[in-house]
Amino acid sequence: MRHYAYVGPAHIRAAAIGAQSGFEVLTTADLARWLAANASEREAAGIPATFVVSTAGTLRLANRRSEHIACAAGEAVLAAGEMFFDDKRVIAVSNLSTGYCPEPASWPAVADALDRAGIPHPGRFTSAFLFRRCPTCGERNVIKDDYFVCVVCDADLPAEWNFSVR
Repeated sequence: MRHYAYVGPAHIRAAAIGAQSGFEVLTTADLARWLAANASEREAAGIPATFVVSTAGTLRLANRRSEHIACAAGEAVLAAGEMFFDDKRVIAVSNLSTGYCPEPASWPAVADALDRAGIPHPGRFTSAFLFRRCPTCGERNVIKDDYFVCVVCDADLPAEWNFSVR
């Protein structure tokens, strides 16, 4: 599986140094503890979380306002994004992380981590995003409506994922 290195702003990486890393979820009991500690964050869509899957395949969760780089303890990841939980399962999950810009193809790492922990899930990203780095200005872009044009400089963006691989 591809390892995704952090590609976000340096000041966010610097701010994450020393921050608490994400809570490791290896079992349904771990998830229950994390959900109980974060129940006050419940939204209409469920209890939100920032998540990463470490290169060891472990699911880590953090408060939704946390940065992915902090959740990952500054390390590369197999996947990153956002999850929403009801009381026992994942009800929505995405690869939305502009810090790591993971591909939709990172789903198997998420599924493996959830399956090993015994956590029911939707079987796919319920929202999947494409990311491209602009070859002209270097900006990270979220592709919308299959429009592969840089939001900053209007340069054409490549069809293939183009962030560094670690």
